[in-house]
Amino acid sequence: MTDAPKYRMRLVRAHMDYITAEIKDIDSEIEKMISSNTDYENAIQLLCTIPGVKCDSAITIISEIGTDMTQFCNSKHLCCWAGLTPGCNETGGKKKSVRIMRAGVYLKSALVQCAHAAVKSSKSPYYKKKYEFLVKRRCKKRAIIAIVRMILTAIYQMLSTGEAWNPSDLYKVDMPAPLVEKQKAKAIKQAIKLLQKEGLLPPDEPMAS
Repeated sequence: MTDAPKYRMRLVRAHMDYITAEIKDIDSEIEKMISSNTDYENAIQLLCTIPGVKCDSAITIISEIGTDMTQFCNSKHLCCWAGLTPGCNETGGKKKSVRIMRAGVYLKSALVQCAHAAVKSSKSPYYKKKYEFLVKRRCKKRAIIAIVRMILTAIYQMLSTGEAWNPSDLYKVDMPAPLVEKQKAKAIKQAIKLLQKEGLLPPDEPMAS
């Protein structure tokens, strides 16, 4: 190997060492900021309760939207700010495009990674079940974006209330087997009563005394 390629290799190596050192310095500075601010620390712990959201992703999300949700009118406003709502491109009553907007580049990419991890999570099947239902009616990309909007909506509610991740319909997705059978028996009983009321089934005969 001649001197010229050796020199280029030394330049590349020095540049890589510089970038690595800068990344470590930034990481240590971020850790100091988190440890010195209880709001950031509590918010990260909250977001990590969401399936698919890890510490690094939580830090990225908070760095983009902060911890104070009063700056947004509601969760829809936050989703719109993040570029997760379809754009309105209509002329003369004809819609040209319904693609999502290109805002929130860093936030959107972080949330998409979280969504992909959430739909593959074996610990909590909540978003996996939602994704499987959505992908039957939409393409995979649109289904993932729908999951991203769900996650960001959950983040808005969690940072607004200070409560851990616990969606209201979680019991419908992640329900214990005995409770599933109980709910099924209840639904069958209600269906039979409705059919009897409509005259489609004979009423129950009274028991002989």
